[in-house]
Amino acid sequence: MDSIVCIKQVQDPDIPPRNFKVDEENLAVIPPADARLVISTFDENAIEAAIRLKEAHAGKVTALTVGDDPARDALKQCLAMGCDDAVLLRDEAFEGSDAFGVARILAAAVRRIGAFDIIFCGRLSSDWSYGATGLALAEALALPSVSQLQRIEVTNGGLRCERALEDGVEVVDVSTPCLLTVSNEINKPRFPTVKGILAASRKQVPVWSAADVGVDPAEVGAAAAGLKLTRLYKPDFTGGCEFIEGDTPEDRAGNLALRLREEKIL
Repeated sequence: MDSIVCIKQVQDPDIPPRNFKVDEENLAVIPPADARLVISTFDENAIEAAIRLKEAHAGKVTALTVGDDPARDALKQCLAMGCDDAVLLRDEAFEGSDAFGVARILAAAVRRIGAFDIIFCGRLSSDWSYGATGLALAEALALPSVSQLQRIEVTNGGLRCERALEDGVEVVDVSTPCLLTVSNEINKPRFPTVKGILAASRKQVPVWSAADVGVDPAEVGAAAAGLKLTRLYKPDFTGGCEFIEGDTPEDRAGNLALRLREEKIL
């Protein structure tokens, strides 16, 4: 069973927010000088899901990302974890693409790769958290898709998937080829082994341009973005504490209930 995993390299989400600065004029986040780049959190779960599927049912796993040269490190980590191949999609025409532009680029790369059974994506990215790229990719490739998965089981007719919902679990059957976005409940990503790191260091990561995958530059990049960022700023969080008075615990509880009704919380 062959899989393709689409990943994104992001600033480490564990960096304290106080260490970030925002350039409001240029609508850009200014990370600390020593901030490292990592694979987006849910994408690591997607990598692990694809590798476990390969280990159980054979096949191969190919990792894809759109980015600059530093994104090669993220792909090397994918190889060290157990992916078989990796491709970096890099071109000046790709810069400034929104989620839908990135989906067009990934779709073109998938078409070049050819036959596959499953495309895996993380449910959200750790930086902007739009959750749009994976589903836009499914639309671009006319694939059935299931999102927010916490479990995947291979069946005779395809896959049985469990979706993590806010108030329960939904079970969905889907045929292949398909696209799946996974949540963190699905697994715990493995750490690369020393053997895997050494093997990944010797493996070449090809770079595909817009011309290589047949992408029209007019359909991607900042000029083609349908999503426009109009403001970027760090909000000021303020808080206050109000003590509810009363002679007895029952009085305080009653006064609290009245106060909550005043605020229309109850």
